[in-house]
Amino acid sequence: MILKSYFRNSDRKTRHQLVWFFIPLAIFAAMAIMFAFALLGNVDPSRLPSALMGKQAPRYDFPPLEGLMKDGVPVPGFAQTDLANGKATVVNFFASWCGPCIQEHPLLKKLKQQTNVHMVGINYKDRPPGGLRFLNRLGNPFDHVGVDASGRGAIEWGVYGMPETFIVNGEGRIIYKHVGPIDEATLRDKIIPAVKQAEG
Repeated sequence: MILKSYFRNSDRKTRHQLVWFFIPLAIFAAMAIMFAFALLGNVDPSRLPSALMGKQAPRYDFPPLEGLMKDGVPVPGFAQTDLANGKATVVNFFASWCGPCIQEHPLLKKLKQQTNVHMVGINYKDRPPGGLRFLNRLGNPFDHVGVDASGRGAIEWGVYGMPETFIVNGEGRIIYKHVGPIDEATLRDKIIPAVKQAEG
């Protein structure tokens, strides 16, 4: 009788331990399957949801990137008051340590050349002089460059990762968001049409 009770309790303990062993394993497997579907399904990262779409851009001021000059004049930082001035604005979050940011940078310069839209760069969590070196080496298409040293501003803007691009209309509302690097097709088919829509 005692032996039966011992084995019954032992079975319960074993089952309990097995349950706690398999729960994390099941969670991990579910996450792995989700990631696999995302990778195999070629999910467009620009389709990630944004709570700010159609709303006013966040009220957050970014100080200027120290030492950055354009035409012999210091490039100003960026504040929410620089928006809602009747002009469309492209806001791009970038970092010198971000490979995809380097990859998309020529297309940002091309966007500026083709549309002359007002452009803002936000240098995200870069140690000085990382952002300065980045723009001096690759060229600066931005009219304003702000620094987000702590990453707090990116949180306010709902940024997922570097790079990320927003298009804001003349009323200061976010009308388009692109997550990840811009490529030629995205520039042609999405970014430029969204800029034209923001200007209209």
